[in-house]
Amino acid sequence: MKLPESHYPTMDDERAPPGTPARYEDQHYPSAHGALPMITIGDHKQPGGTPYEKKLLLEIESKPEKRENDAKLNGGAQQASANHLSEAVSSSTMGGVFHQLLLTSAVLLLAAACGMPIGYSAVLLPQLYDTNESLAIDIEMGSWIASVHSLATPIGSFASGPIMDRWGRRPALLLAIIPLFTGWILLATASSHFLLLLGRMVAGVSVGLIAAPAQVLLAEIAEPRLRGLLIGAPFVAYSLGILLVYALGSQLHWRAVAWGGTVLPALSFVAIYFAPESPTWLARNNQQDRASKALTWLRGCPTAAKKELHKLTERFEQEQEQEKLNGAHQSFWHSLKEIALIKPLVIINGFHVLQILSGTYLVVFYAVDLISDLGGSDINTIQAAVLTAIVRLAFTFLYCFLLLLMPRRSMVCISGLISGASCIAIAIFMYARSGEASAPYDTYIAATLILIYIGSNTGFLTMPGIMIGELLPAKIRGQIAGYLFTVFNLLLFGVAKGFPYAKAVLKTQGLFVMFGVASFGASLLLYLLLPETKGRTLHDIEDYFGQRNWLWMNRQRRETTTTARNGNSRSEDAEGQPLKAFVPST
Repeated sequence: MKLPESHYPTMDDERAPPGTPARYEDQHYPSAHGALPMITIGDHKQPGGTPYEKKLLLEIESKPEKRENDAKLNGGAQQASANHLSEAVSSSTMGGVFHQLLLTSAVLLLAAACGMPIGYSAVLLPQLYDTNESLAIDIEMGSWIASVHSLATPIGSFASGPIMDRWGRRPALLLAIIPLFTGWILLATASSHFLLLLGRMVAGVSVGLIAAPAQVLLAEIAEPRLRGLLIGAPFVAYSLGILLVYALGSQLHWRAVAWGGTVLPALSFVAIYFAPESPTWLARNNQQDRASKALTWLRGCPTAAKKELHKLTERFEQEQEQEKLNGAHQSFWHSLKEIALIKPLVIINGFHVLQILSGTYLVVFYAVDLISDLGGSDINTIQAAVLTAIVRLAFTFLYCFLLLLMPRRSMVCISGLISGASCIAIAIFMYARSGEASAPYDTYIAATLILIYIGSNTGFLTMPGIMIGELLPAKIRGQIAGYLFTVFNLLLFGVAKGFPYAKAVLKTQGLFVMFGVASFGASLLLYLLLPETKGRTLHDIEDYFGQRNWLWMNRQRRETTTTARNGNSRSEDAEGQPLKAFVPST
């Protein structure tokens, strides 16, 4: 769709008459900086990164009042163009990419440290069920030890939002490491069931404090082309932490494992202490000098850092101006009424419920019990639990790199469909085998099915953190992230606490039917509602949720024109799909 020519920014060009409108098209071409747009001047097209692009960017930035009027007249299309153009110009140097990876590595240490207490119950409970153990337990106490971690986690999650918004993402993480270290000390030295529960609870509070600031920090320091990888990477480390505690538990006493759990928190504290703060948080708290230094370090280019800081500051100032027009400072509760926040909340909370019911975390908590029921007496349950952790780690690693190559929606929907199908296959296998003598090949069938399920369902493991980091609006991202993790962990506690009783009623095969149905439901939910965020800036994603549509298929699309080698062209949306009709963005 062609806008009125008076709405386009103009500039003179030696190949076009003075005053010929320069048209910015949302068409992308590969370059050293990633995907860059096309500029059309008269009848000529130039790829992004040329002098024409730089002239246009300079003119747009030098005329903010014109850009504001254009955005109003064109429904925000011109502003979106400026955002894409600025993003293209401000890609990081190799040094900047290295610094982003370095900061991510510090968070990965902490993510692995968080994975260890999650998987600890799977190795702790079998040892405590031994009647010869000094702290022997029954099933009721075992369910409390497994679930109290999830009961305590919401306390930390609820507090993490205000803490990271008030003092910053980095101080929030440093503060959260202290109770994690303390929790492992309590577990290692426990002389009663009360101290075991207390140690699990303190560690749970710490994991809750860590989750939201870690994901928000990575989302805010990453450039769009790396954001999926960097936000997904902590789940690789998280899975590594689960594997590590399984491996240690298969060889060592549970007290020795607890002492080993203190190492990663100590290392992560040192690493994060020397890391920079989130530039977004600094810019929104009027610490421009620190924000500039942090961005320069993260992007490796002062010019790119300056442009990005300008965008962050401009966005913040626009929000403040809007609050003045509304007559007062917009409260947190008033923000909850905005459609741009309601839609992400529905998507994330809906997925949280279905993810938990699909067994993503229940299989971690009760890995040994489920494998014992599935494989019978012919399988070494501890070694099998370690194997499942290895598979989970490998697939988490795979999914992280798929985030660089595949659209988010395609990846998670395929993951859910395979997960659901494997769960139904497990249930059918168990129903068919019930009441019959075990055949030699049963163990191999069971092992294959459970590994397929764990491998595919791991795709769900990465999504909550990605959605929280990408979908929430910047002005209340910290607070809402904390509350979302709170709700998630309350749900997880309830399901984990009731799992033994649900298993007694539904049997193991019934549980896998539930896992399968929930997996299919999660895929359907995300297919319908989740926007494709790969390659989009956080500002673009926030603007999308301001549109009126709920279904992704009904989104308002920007037209792009792709020219093939044979000279033919066609209209496409941002994902390369042909357009039947173009509806301008609003």
